[in-house]
Amino acid sequence: MMTIRQPQTTHPVLADNERQRCEIWTRVMGYHRPVSSFNTGKKGEFAERIYFKEPGKPC
Repeated sequence: MMTIRQPQTTHPVLADNERQRCEIWTRVMGYHRPVSSFNTGKKGEFAERIYFKEPGKPC
């Protein structure tokens, strides 16, 4: 019997000063904007969004 081994993958560990912030964009009223430019109220609305998932379809 043959045993197949998966190679060990190691992920680099980054220090905080080596990391880069990920900017999130969303579509608002027909155009795209970064969420970081939203005011407090709009950021709250964005956090409360519920995303539609069609039943029976994979993600």
